[in-house]
Amino acid sequence: MDDVVIIGAGIVGLATAKALLDRRPGMQVTVLEKADDVASGQTSHNSGVIHAGLYYAPGSLKARLCRAGEVATKRYCDQHGIPYATIGKLVVATSDLEVERMHALAGRAAQNGIELERIEEARLREMEPNIAGQEALLSPATGIVDFRRVARALASEVNEAGGRVVTRARVRSITERADGVHVESDCGPIAARTLVACAGLQADRVARMGGLEVDFRIVPFRGEYYQLPSSQNHIVERMIYPVPDPDLPFLGVHLTPMIDGRITVGPNAVLGLAREGYPKGSVNLRDVASFLTFPGLWRFAPGYLGTGLTEMKNSLSKTGYLSLVHKYCPSLTVDDLLPYPAGIRAQAISSDGKSIEDFLVRSSNRQLHVCNAPSPAATSALPIGEMIADQVVEKLA
Repeated sequence: MDDVVIIGAGIVGLATAKALLDRRPGMQVTVLEKADDVASGQTSHNSGVIHAGLYYAPGSLKARLCRAGEVATKRYCDQHGIPYATIGKLVVATSDLEVERMHALAGRAAQNGIELERIEEARLREMEPNIAGQEALLSPATGIVDFRRVARALASEVNEAGGRVVTRARVRSITERADGVHVESDCGPIAARTLVACAGLQADRVARMGGLEVDFRIVPFRGEYYQLPSSQNHIVERMIYPVPDPDLPFLGVHLTPMIDGRITVGPNAVLGLAREGYPKGSVNLRDVASFLTFPGLWRFAPGYLGTGLTEMKNSLSKTGYLSLVHKYCPSLTVDDLLPYPAGIRAQAISSDGKSIEDFLVRSSNRQLHVCNAPSPAATSALPIGEMIADQVVEKLA
């Protein structure tokens, strides 16, 4: 019997496995991944940003874990020779309303102990000649990395420490017993004293499979990106973000220099018709039925109907999408928006119609499920893994 079986070889699941093996060398840990390779889902379809934590509510797990994760991620990259760059982020205000929101954002960041610098318009022009705005906030600690490389390094460490990372191992059933958990998977049956699920876009289904009460639903939102042509790869030196609308759970369309030298534009946020359908036009009828029959979505939707329709329109029209960027980077043209893979956000929505914005963990005697791990989960993966490992060790005591 294994000590721990982990469902999901994304960056959070792998960080959890590493943390457990660091605590107890020789522990029997198996990580099950349904895909052909590790980190093939949300981990490899994100913006590649090492967040500094300026957006999150003071005192929240998001704020605490992101701040710790920014430091831990860079340290891990240094230890394993993984390239990253601390290029900084500018949050740019382009209207009086956005300036007001930006000041509120700065106050929240200060409560979280996040380093920020206020940038006046003239200096903004000096720093980023192609960016227009009334004011900006500089987050100097924000960086960029390829999180899939981080995840693969974690998988190697887990294997070298005696754990097992098994791909093509979709979980079919979970049965909790007094002495442990029995899992049926495509690689055969596995018995373990404790189960941890880091199932991302399938978190609610896996929790339900384990017999836990599930009063939320994962609703997929596609984050569609473009990339700029190579001739525009030096249009900005830093990440350029708009000031987020505090009433929306998304950060808006931004310019992000990637670690490979490209610059991406995005993401928007449109309701997805498939939880793992990354290509445009993907539809999964089971996934659609899952959210259409969930009362919480219909309680959630009215407050975001106008925003949702606008996002859909901009998804269909490059011109509309570009208008979101023109506020702060007016020189870009429609021809500059080239195809780039989309991401999918696993948005947890409660039965009362509220979006769940912080990390959510549910557990039973022998199981622990990470039911919601929103952005900045990739940045925060190492401290999330430490937190989960602490809870698992308690269960094994």
